[in-house]
Amino acid sequence: EKNLVYPTILWKYGINEKLEFRLISELITNKNSSENLTGINPIKVGFKAKLIEEKGIVPTTSFIGHLTIPFLSTVNFRTTYFAPSFRFTMQHSLTDKISLGYNLGAEWNGEIANPTFIYTLTSGKSFTDKVGGYIELYGFVPQKEKSEHRCDGGITYFLKPNIMFDISGGVGLTKNAPKYYSSLGFSIRIPN
Repeated sequence: EKNLVYPTILWKYGINEKLEFRLISELITNKNSSENLTGINPIKVGFKAKLIEEKGIVPTTSFIGHLTIPFLSTVNFRTTYFAPSFRFTMQHSLTDKISLGYNLGAEWNGEIANPTFIYTLTSGKSFTDKVGGYIELYGFVPQKEKSEHRCDGGITYFLKPNIMFDISGGVGLTKNAPKYYSSLGFSIRIPN
């Protein structure tokens, strides 16, 4: 089975310095041995709230919450139920060029009541004012199925202060994880 996503768009709107509105949309093609399906995954709406500023050993901490809306999708990609997800994101500045981040949370798939717990551990480095990189270990821990663990990394490049390109790739670390993925990205920040 292969999934092609083109593109995932994360729309963010900063309401103030501590709160942003978020909307995630994806156009996807799912290819398997019997058929190819193309459509829009259910739209996710949510927010990100900054809870704590970094101070000493206390990391910058934020909360991200989303709600997947089943009927805001192509019929073939609809979920049966609304599906919440959340995560706490933490980040330490180890030096002025190196950071350490980690997330803990849970998500529901819109089909069953059991959550899948999620985690990430990421280290990022600024090589120059324009070029950065990261490596990441992350995974999904369902309540009643086998855990799935992955590793990835990427490079970011700031064309201008508000325009960034990135390339990334990753591999599955467990048998039930996808074998690999690759991704190209483009981000633009529109100042207000």
